[in-house]
Amino acid sequence: LNSITASAISDHQNIKNVESMLIAVSDEATTITTGTAKVTFRMPYAFTLTDVRASVNTVSSSSVVTVDINEAGASILSTKLTIDASEKTSVTAATPYVLSDTSLADDAEITIDIDTAGTGAKGLKVVFIGRRT
Repeated sequence: LNSITASAISDHQNIKNVESMLIAVSDEATTITTGTAKVTFRMPYAFTLTDVRASVNTVSSSSVVTVDINEAGASILSTKLTIDASEKTSVTAATPYVLSDTSLADDAEITIDIDTAGTGAKGLKVVFIGRRT
């Protein structure tokens, strides 16, 4: 029993919880526009991404919103994150994103670009989901 307990404790200590970081890329009321480095921040610690998501509070009426995420100036997405017209989230996008870099370094500069803004979309946010490394 003691060896099982010690093993269970050791395994428990090695479990890393899933965390998320929500980044506001725009305000809630202004129509988003295309551009690079719409928001810039530094990673607070090394992080392994398992998922990213984007959402808007006001949908695009006629075209997709396309978002790129960059670490130190290089995209971490080989297929960009999109929100389809008339949708509020990238989770339902017709074309799923593809992560090409899942390891974000401690203190790395992260920038978020809006490659296409859709029509009338507002309140863009991006969520990073993963674990500290």
